[in-house]
Amino acid sequence: MPTLPTTETLVCEFKSDRSRIPDRDLVESLVGMTNAEGGDLYLGVEDDGTPTGLHAAHAQLEGLPAMVANRTRPPLSVRVERIDLGGMTIAQLLVPKSRVLVATSDGRVLRRRLREDGTPEDIPVFPTEMITRQGDLGLLDYSALPMESATISDFDPFERARLRQMIERYRGDQALLFLGDEELDGALGLVQSRTGTRVPTAAGLLLLGKASALASHLPTHEVAFQVMEGTNVLVNRIERWPLLRWFEHVEEQFDVRYREEEMESGLFRVPVPNFDRRGFREAFVNALVHRDYTRLGMVRVLWESDGIRISSPGPFPDGVTTANLLTVDPTPRNPVLADALKRIGLAERTGRGVDRIYEGLLRFGRPAPDYGGSTGSSVVVKLFGGQADLDFLRVVLAEEKRRGEPLSLDALIVLSCLRRERRLGFGDLALAVQRTEASARSVLERLVEIGLVEAHGSNRDRTFTLGARVYRELGQSAAYVRQTGVEMIHHEAMVLKLAKTKGSIKRSDAVELCGLTEKQASTLLGRLVDQGHLVQEGQRRWTIYRLK
Repeated sequence: MPTLPTTETLVCEFKSDRSRIPDRDLVESLVGMTNAEGGDLYLGVEDDGTPTGLHAAHAQLEGLPAMVANRTRPPLSVRVERIDLGGMTIAQLLVPKSRVLVATSDGRVLRRRLREDGTPEDIPVFPTEMITRQGDLGLLDYSALPMESATISDFDPFERARLRQMIERYRGDQALLFLGDEELDGALGLVQSRTGTRVPTAAGLLLLGKASALASHLPTHEVAFQVMEGTNVLVNRIERWPLLRWFEHVEEQFDVRYREEEMESGLFRVPVPNFDRRGFREAFVNALVHRDYTRLGMVRVLWESDGIRISSPGPFPDGVTTANLLTVDPTPRNPVLADALKRIGLAERTGRGVDRIYEGLLRFGRPAPDYGGSTGSSVVVKLFGGQADLDFLRVVLAEEKRRGEPLSLDALIVLSCLRRERRLGFGDLALAVQRTEASARSVLERLVEIGLVEAHGSNRDRTFTLGARVYRELGQSAAYVRQTGVEMIHHEAMVLKLAKTKGSIKRSDAVELCGLTEKQASTLLGRLVDQGHLVQEGQRRWTIYRLK
């Protein structure tokens, strides 16, 4: 018998049909779901999850999709499935997540959300929120919109000079330096032409606008830089400056608090910073580029004793989650602004700035950036500081010297996870690198081949530890023995007991008994022969092992 969900959630709705639900109420609920995350609506189920069945008017489920499509704009396509429960029939309406805002035929636009107590509700989408929703879905670039009430006189000549200086300083697109002001504005999308008049775009005001113009035309824009020592506020700067001025100010504040020690690596001395400059820069620029400028709030940089917390108004763009940040295609919320900052030289040109943020932490043995504080209304990232793991850094540098190239981000993630957790399964590591099973397996096999990682067991029970060479370079050979020695002794005892019970065993017996690969089983049996516990008889496929 099929089962039903027990409670309503953001993607699950129950509707009673004992008194025949009005078509208008049913359609409004479906519109609310499609304008949120989509989901399933169960018709013929009470709010507490009790199935009570369909009204006779809805017995012919084939007509429901047409009714819904006729009463929505643009037409909403739902799929209906019949569910029979103990002599009762209910309908499951499968609602897709819409890429555009959907309204009822009488003009109602709703979206589904969760109340503070976790129960769902449908609320109206107001005209001011429609731009926000289109931006979330990647259908609208707010930074490209012309600010109709603004004029070119709202641009600050000092900010224009700053822009040119930054292109030169940060090695941006040098061709921009040979353009006149009007050509430069057009090349970066800072203006649009309206009936022959050049009108600043949102991106133009954000980069070149006077503070008074930003307050007037973009009142949602605000940035804060704060420094906390315990509960004491040491710095609290909140301004509506243009972004380039804010970038320079935050860089200056970063430099004041930047600390660097040196570590010897062979004949060289390697600088070890308290925070990676490039990673911090990318995180700050991401907060400016991906923020939702239609929402009230501020980009906030909070420097605390254990790290830097950067928050930005607006959720992740559609399709981006904390589980796919490293692999999803770059999807800037404000493409024109993002492109301008890349060409100026302030952002990673490949769009993989998140990779730099991870690398800047992991190669120094610090925890990966933490996006766990992000919500449906803001994105928050924590960059951890504190003492670097110098032993881990030495391992990374030694391997990069051997290879003649930097370690990949996937390798850094795997090594960092195993350094902290000692032993992890395949599934855990696949989640950490945010790869498919096939891609993650390829990464791990490569690390096993070069001796950075060791595999234990086989198939789904396979686990991984740092390799013997890594533990040796970390100066923790005893820890390696603790990780692998007990397991080795256990496998030897199992094989000897089986050989005593059966009289003789094959390599396949050791594979099945201990969950090893064929290579690992051969190594184990060879070790027992060398130790004098077993005797090998026969060759190749006919090889057997007996107790000595």
